[in-house]
Amino acid sequence: MTSTLRTLTVPLDGESAPEGLPSYLVRDDVLCWTRREAGLVGFGEAARFTATGPERFLEADIWWRHLVIEADITDHVECPGTGPVAFGSFAFSKASAHESRLIVPEIVVGVRDGRAWLTQITADDGELTEAGAFAALKGWLESDPAAAVVHPDPATLPDQATLKTGSLSEEDWMDAVTAGVAEIRTGKLEKLVLARDIVATVPEGVNASEVLRQLAERYRECWTYGVDGLVGATPEMLIQVEGRTAQARVLAGTLDRRDAVGEAGLPLDYAERVLAGSEKQRHEHEIAIQSLTTQLAPFSEAMNAHDEPFILELPNVWHLASDVKAELAEVEGHVPTCLALINALHPTAAVCGTPTQVAGALIRKLEHLDRGPYAGPVGWLDAAGNGEWGIALRGAVIESPTTVRLYAGCGIVEGSQPEAELAETWAKFRPMLESLKISS
Repeated sequence: MTSTLRTLTVPLDGESAPEGLPSYLVRDDVLCWTRREAGLVGFGEAARFTATGPERFLEADIWWRHLVIEADITDHVECPGTGPVAFGSFAFSKASAHESRLIVPEIVVGVRDGRAWLTQITADDGELTEAGAFAALKGWLESDPAAAVVHPDPATLPDQATLKTGSLSEEDWMDAVTAGVAEIRTGKLEKLVLARDIVATVPEGVNASEVLRQLAERYRECWTYGVDGLVGATPEMLIQVEGRTAQARVLAGTLDRRDAVGEAGLPLDYAERVLAGSEKQRHEHEIAIQSLTTQLAPFSEAMNAHDEPFILELPNVWHLASDVKAELAEVEGHVPTCLALINALHPTAAVCGTPTQVAGALIRKLEHLDRGPYAGPVGWLDAAGNGEWGIALRGAVIESPTTVRLYAGCGIVEGSQPEAELAETWAKFRPMLESLKISS
């Protein structure tokens, strides 16, 4: 059992980070959750929890609640993300061997609504002071995390970055899409999400902090995440909880921005015409919205969603997007926690399909891939029950100092074409490939 945690949160002068949180992304072992200039960045590890299997969310929830109930918390800022926090990453599948995890950092820097703060977290005895917290932060920022990394002999690596297919070749993956469409036409399911992986080898070494900075700069409307070698920038919010208010952003329907090259008129008009005007894309989106709202309804007193999806414009693609907002109801005398909500919501139709059990079984049959943390929940939570959890999309797992496994998936419906779905995966690989300085 982890020792009792003690935490101290103090205001942080905004002038010390004029460029926002991305300026703190200087270590490859950093924990992060950022959007625009706000979010959380963590250093070190004060406590850790891991779990596998179907109860992983509830087991993590129990562990976290016990930890924070017993914690000695001094918080001079008191807003979402202050006090003790944990960063988390969970496996997509209940059958995965990949360990889901919560990590409590030793130092957290937070920025929200123009306010900045510093939190120190420890299980050791001794007085926590503001001066000590700032000294600890300085130590993390100035130390060299690369000194302990053992890189392989350059002679054993290629001269330049290379890409290879992962579990399935492109042809085999397109065959899987064809098989998925055939299953949908039998009426067994409405939608299926199929993912594929590729492996990048980077001879000069993978610089995780640089990847995160690139993603944070280019994909400002996404949530850039880094947890234990899982890195990416997701456009999809599974659940965000602040007090009794829960929000989500659902995406389904994708258009590669390169497809608009040479089209007459404004690019956004083209996206509106092709995405919002497509029966296939709107059907896929409606399935995803219904999946989320149906699962969230038992926890809510009131809920509203956009009547019409909007076009989310990202540097690589356009998406059909909808925001959902709910006021949480008390269940058995208390408001549900982030992890309790995630347990009910995951996996959504946006990353699995519908019906969930049928789609999940077909994914295991057709993908030949353990998704690990890809398309699983990633984010943070605090002691007050606030938190932000995205879906780990547009990301990759750093598997060694020189290799990275990238993942991308597509929603398959009756009208899906294998070649178009394959092209969509390459559009979704692009954020990570660009950040690794690999042309696609």
